[in-house]
Amino acid sequence: MAAQIIDGKAIAADLRARVAGEVERVKRDHGLTPGLAVVLVGNDPASEVYVRSKHTQTQAAGMASFEHKLPADVSQDALLALIGKLNRDPAVHGILVQLPLPKGLVTEAIVNAIDPAKDVDGLHPHNAGRLAGGLSALSPCTPLGCIILSKTVHASLEGMNAVVIGRSNLVGRPLVQLLLNENATVTIAHSRSRNLPEITARADLVYAAVGRPEMVKRDWIKPGATVIDVGINRIPTAEGKTRLVGDVAFAEVSEVAGAITPVPGGVGPMTVTCLLVNTLRAACAIAGLPAPAV
Repeated sequence: MAAQIIDGKAIAADLRARVAGEVERVKRDHGLTPGLAVVLVGNDPASEVYVRSKHTQTQAAGMASFEHKLPADVSQDALLALIGKLNRDPAVHGILVQLPLPKGLVTEAIVNAIDPAKDVDGLHPHNAGRLAGGLSALSPCTPLGCIILSKTVHASLEGMNAVVIGRSNLVGRPLVQLLLNENATVTIAHSRSRNLPEITARADLVYAAVGRPEMVKRDWIKPGATVIDVGINRIPTAEGKTRLVGDVAFAEVSEVAGAITPVPGGVGPMTVTCLLVNTLRAACAIAGLPAPAV
């Protein structure tokens, strides 16, 4: 069996086009331009790449993009003051503080300072609590992307057995809540779970988000299962370079899975696109408009 490759790049491109169409509609009909503010502290190279990508895609979708670059030694009070200013700015509908933050800054306090209505990263306790309660909320972008990718393979996830490997607040825990909202039957596992291969081998849907290179092997997967690989790991090559791999041993798992996401080109492109979705949704909600059709 050769697994269907879930093309995250193509799916993300289609979703961005739909977002751009909805942005044009709310501009035309309501005079509303959704605005996203991204705050980057320090000069971490990977974070700078992500921020540039977000800026480019935000503008391409017809939204307003506001970049705030702060030095690594910025004080907690100065960063909180900027967030307070963005909370009050009517042109800003989404606020994202790029993580991780440099040492000396308290991430929890920074995240909690963001207006929940503008929390497009979905990390504020208000949004996490609403999501856990089965209520509408701004959801973290990567888990939201995982659900969208899954539904390109399965029209409905209702009644399916899903295993989420990983329990982080950024991916694993919110992904469980989103799957429950889809009426899936969910098991959350992690690196310390006993008999992990046996647990995953019963699943129709496997989501690997544990941060261990190629941890999930062929014999962990039920034939025909859908495998969504959230991992991004750099491992050394014989030539002294590095290559990017996920948490799933792609080549061998592809021989038994029904569908699988590649790394790169799977979940990654969906994360930034779902940030645009959240910004559009936040803008409409703040303006008292119906939810956009994306």
